[in-house]
Amino acid sequence: MAQYQKQVVSKKELKTVCGIPYSGQHIARLEAAGAFPKRIRLGQNRVVWLLSEVEAWLDARIALRDAQTTADTSF
Repeated sequence: MAQYQKQVVSKKELKTVCGIPYSGQHIARLEAAGAFPKRIRLGQNRVVWLLSEVEAWLDARIALRDAQTTADTSF
């Protein structure tokens, strides 16, 4: 049997583990706009995000920053 493993992060861990300083309300707005990974509802009062999707979102932000920095310094 293949091993199936997904890591998830809670709303609190978005701040403590991933370093994302956004409020829950702002995360919800970003999700609604399609600008942040969608949450996974585990229960009535429990939501999480896939760590791999959050990391990909952060990587995209870093790549955007680096592309802008390169464009700003190119003459």
